Amino acid sequence: MNEGLHRKLTVISASAGFGKTTLASEWIRSCGRPACWLSLDEGDDDPLTFMLYLHAALMTVAPNFGVGLLKLLQAPQPLPIETLVKALLSEIASITHPFLVVLDDFHKLENKSIYQAITLLLEHLPPPMHLVIVTRELHHLPVARLRVRDQLTEVCAADLRFTLPEASEFFEQVMGLSLTTEHMAMLENRTEGWVAGMQLAGLSMQGQADTSGFIHSFTGSHPFVLDYLVEEVLQQQPAAIQHFLLGTSMLDRFCGPLCDAVLRPENGEWGLLSETNPKGDYQANGQTTLEYLERANLFIVPLDNERRWYRYHHLFGDLLRQRLAQKQQGSSSVDAAGEGVNESHRRASKWYELNGFVLEAFHHAAAAQDIEGAARLLEGDGVSLIFRGMVTPALKWLDSLPEKEFVARPSLFVLYASALLMTGQLSGVEQKLLAAEQLLQADACQDANTRDWIGHTASIRATLAVSKHQPDMILAHSRRALDYLHPDNHSVRTATTWTLGYAYQLQGEYGAAGRAYAEALASSERIGHVIISFMAAIGLASIQEAENLLDTAAGTYRHALELAGEPPLPAAGVAYLGLARIYYQWNELNAAEQYAQIALPLTQQLEHTDHAIEVEVFLVRLLLARGDVGGAAALLAKADHAARQQQHALQMPAIAEVQVLVLLRQGSTEAAAQLAAKNELAISEAKCELAQGNPAAALAILKLWREHAEAKELPYERLKASVAQAAAWYEHGDKVKATAMLAEALVLAEPGGFVRIFVDEGLPIRKLLREIVARGAGSSYRAQVLAACEAEEKIGKLSHASPLGQNGPEGPEGKDRLKPRLKHASEPLIEPLTGRELEVLQLIEQGLSNRQISERLFLALSSVKGHNRNIFDKLQVKRRTEAVARARELGLF
Repeated sequence: MNEGLHRKLTVISASAGFGKTTLASEWIRSCGRPACWLSLDEGDDDPLTFMLYLHAALMTVAPNFGVGLLKLLQAPQPLPIETLVKALLSEIASITHPFLVVLDDFHKLENKSIYQAITLLLEHLPPPMHLVIVTRELHHLPVARLRVRDQLTEVCAADLRFTLPEASEFFEQVMGLSLTTEHMAMLENRTEGWVAGMQLAGLSMQGQADTSGFIHSFTGSHPFVLDYLVEEVLQQQPAAIQHFLLGTSMLDRFCGPLCDAVLRPENGEWGLLSETNPKGDYQANGQTTLEYLERANLFIVPLDNERRWYRYHHLFGDLLRQRLAQKQQGSSSVDAAGEGVNESHRRASKWYELNGFVLEAFHHAAAAQDIEGAARLLEGDGVSLIFRGMVTPALKWLDSLPEKEFVARPSLFVLYASALLMTGQLSGVEQKLLAAEQLLQADACQDANTRDWIGHTASIRATLAVSKHQPDMILAHSRRALDYLHPDNHSVRTATTWTLGYAYQLQGEYGAAGRAYAEALASSERIGHVIISFMAAIGLASIQEAENLLDTAAGTYRHALELAGEPPLPAAGVAYLGLARIYYQWNELNAAEQYAQIALPLTQQLEHTDHAIEVEVFLVRLLLARGDVGGAAALLAKADHAARQQQHALQMPAIAEVQVLVLLRQGSTEAAAQLAAKNELAISEAKCELAQGNPAAALAILKLWREHAEAKELPYERLKASVAQAAAWYEHGDKVKATAMLAEALVLAEPGGFVRIFVDEGLPIRKLLREIVARGAGSSYRAQVLAACEAEEKIGKLSHASPLGQNGPEGPEGKDRLKPRLKHASEPLIEPLTGRELEVLQLIEQGLSNRQISERLFLALSSVKGHNRNIFDKLQVKRRTEAVARARELGLF
């Protein structure tokens, strides 16, 4: 099998008991590569749970693995599986040494999203990793395509069946049985080379006086061969071993100390069979017992090289659990197998909790029907398990509880509402909150804990109101939450401070919003609540942007992106949009477009939000800046339709504002004026008055709007009003007032480095700037703004429709500019491009940024940059545009 390590995938597929896991385990020990092993069961059949356990397994081969991935897995709302796989691939690519990942019992999974994740993983698997799937059957994976590409090694039942010589060797050397050739052939024929059947038969024959009689009986058509053999195996074990096997059968995996805790033996020991003491009258602990079971081939599978963790062969484990249930049903009192399965689960939960395995502790508490313990674990110590990647298992458990348990523990209603909110099931949240409040407020004690849960319900309502952009509701619920929440409930209080900031921002109270966001950011970073830190940073940056502090805002947006991880959370699209707006104002249109194009697919992943529409509206402005009025109108129509269809009323004023600009460019001044008036857009109304030759009316509107902006302390609105007033005074024929107003606007704009706000105003501002600078009153900043305005006049709007960096050097001017740089255009390549380098080059030709390429190809950003360097070296160029032109010369596309 080592010969297949150069391929992507090894599949070991056969029915139960063929030794698949044993083969994989032995191969991994001998192959010389580190490996992580993930044993799967039905409880892992959830994309988030699967990814959490896969992340934990990968940490065994790379201790610092997956910090960014873990942030995504712990996001408040489960992310699309494609996003998680992108993050996983990016993290795997950072591992430099070869390693294996084993997915054992893969057939236990049925969730299509998990199969989709594995398919994506295989399509873009980084070279250091080799995937091994151990399964009874294989569906929904692209094995045919992998087989054709020689990327698959297959081991099936035919390969695993024991031949007669192998069966003879097994019975003699492993089971210690001396059988005749006839008996060997009979057993091999009856089991059809099935190693589990041979092992069970061999165990059953140990101690049998009439071996021949047993074999003849076994080779007959016994209807329950496996049940019969297990009974024979168990009956031949001493009581101590039966006690151990049955009492630990409810554990998915186990180690010595866990077995000790679950079985709770007297004096910490129990009787155990030994080779020198066959009656089992000596004492040993759980670890010794496990080592004995492994030596005795009693269907135990080691899960690590240190022989610390084990599991039972699944078939054997199922039958042990069935035997335990039958034994308990037939017993009127607690027997030696333990104090019942539920009690065993409780003990397992306690051990896991004490040893820091909180997720496993919750699993066993739920299995034990220990509602009090499961609820306590779900609530968490400071941060609920719901916020730590357990939302799906939590919902399943909560769904299973009868109504009376919620009535007895109102906090469960609150946790239920949180889980529903995080999974986007908003319609069911209010019902749970009402039920919780009714019970909590009926509590006459109203102790600190009860008040804290009441505060938590209010915080959830505030978050619901955030999704609907309802500032009054957000404020009311947030303030109620802070009144009731316990001072030590830092996570919920911090989240509530963030919702307060959002409400203040919606109301235009930027000072209060900035203070709330700053407080939430500091608090969340102090307690390690990454999601709130991320959201608070975005909120704070948007306030800084509104206060015209563009440099500061850009830095805060970038800090938010650092918190978002790589690849980023979908909400990072909001930060990228903020950077797009800032770079637009700095008149760096290409950079602005790149940020917006990154923002769009990210925001489209956010359900029930209007951020994607917000990005499209910005792109409309960008198209207008480049003179593409037709393209702007088409995109705006699409955004408007989506906003109306999805009832995103908050975006309608922004859409109307840009629609006015489009209509004015199209010469439809009357329609533009009607739209501006209908939506009460003061500056837009003023622009329409100017377009209709009414500067006096425009000045009257702008005066009122400026006074409003100053009274409400809205710096950006004041700046816009000042620029518009300068243009209006110019059109009114009062150059003195126009120049004074423009000078004031320049003073307001200079700290933030605004350029585009002046360029977009057109001819009046350009003429006024020329006069200001000509009189020697111009600073370097004013000269920069004038230069941008002059460039706009010289180039003309149409030249921006196909910038070199966007559509490539296909035009004659672009190609002529590139030719002098391509000194080696006719020379062949010294070294050919690899397949991956060609993929990257083709995406460069399409105008994708490095980050977009990394997302398209599921590569780390650093890997894309490395491919770029190799491409440039091989093509003997220094720039992306040169690389594209050189590739065309060579016919590489």
